[in-house]
Amino acid sequence: MLEAGFIIKSLIILALFGLTLLIATYSTYAERKVAAFLQDRLGPNRAGPWGLLQPIADAGKMFFKEDFIPSQASKWLFIAGPCLSMLTALMATAVVPFGDSVKYTTGPNQILTVPVQPIDVNIGVLYIFGVVSLGVYGLMIGGWASNNKFSLLGAIRAASQNISYEIPMGLSMIAILMMTGSLSMGEIVSQQHGGNWNIFYQPLGFIIFITCAFAECNRTPFDLPECETELIGGYHTEYSSMKLGFYLFSEYINMFVSSAVISNLFFGGYNYPFMDSVHQFLTNNLGAIAGHNVATLIGTVVLFGKIFFFIFFFMWVRWTLPRFRYDQLMNLGWKGLIPLAMLNIVLTGGAILFLKPLITALLK
Repeated sequence: MLEAGFIIKSLIILALFGLTLLIATYSTYAERKVAAFLQDRLGPNRAGPWGLLQPIADAGKMFFKEDFIPSQASKWLFIAGPCLSMLTALMATAVVPFGDSVKYTTGPNQILTVPVQPIDVNIGVLYIFGVVSLGVYGLMIGGWASNNKFSLLGAIRAASQNISYEIPMGLSMIAILMMTGSLSMGEIVSQQHGGNWNIFYQPLGFIIFITCAFAECNRTPFDLPECETELIGGYHTEYSSMKLGFYLFSEYINMFVSSAVISNLFFGGYNYPFMDSVHQFLTNNLGAIAGHNVATLIGTVVLFGKIFFFIFFFMWVRWTLPRFRYDQLMNLGWKGLIPLAMLNIVLTGGAILFLKPLITALLK
């Protein structure tokens, strides 16, 4: 039974790992198509039908480009920078629940339930923040090791920007933790069963969180670390071939992870309205195990629909809003978002302390 559970869990991990890479790969294609739509252009349309092979062509170009290391660069750190960025981006998906659970029989009257989540730990939120905070080292190491003043300035910007925006992001999460009483991603999602989503209770927290996510992912209007009009290309100016590919690819993985985390924390994850009725209908018609698994699949599809919406939102904002100046970026983080996040904590605490008992008494 344990061996079967290990096999199922390994298959789930491999499937989610492959899916993460596939979505990040075709996010580059989607970005070009969204940009073309917003700018009244066609976008990629030559490589394969509707340009669908464009990401494969881009990957081939990256692989066969000349790979060089500047003579005055710190060789091992120069290589370690993009590897660390890619590693931390992929590690962040480990605790994200992508569905309810899968059930299967292991013997007579024996049913094993496996969560559709690579690792279910009770400190999932803390794990995500820890891994995301390590990602800045990949940018900082790469910029410093390049021995280039533009790269170093980009790395300094990336470090100060990420550290600054992690504070309001963490504070916005405290309000969610006060409501749920758990650091487990699975528990936070399960408490949003049906349509009881956190966005209805934490709209301000959501606005703060998604704004910080733009800064953490170095997305426009907060793409100051790689501002080509000032820094040529920022921290990855000296990079080429797949080292540059790792940096660029890790940004799209981070965008996917951010969209998945936002969907799970604020929009119910795999939960959707009337899901109990759908589950009951499926189990009545397909049987307990098959019906449950199909219901889990529907929930996973719903979650990915939410993720794709937020990926589109990231792209929409990129091609709509102009880039901030760096002083505006810092002022927004320290003078705007941090006080708002602290106010949100106070309001949430007051609601839990005074309104929740009153509502409970009225319902009784």
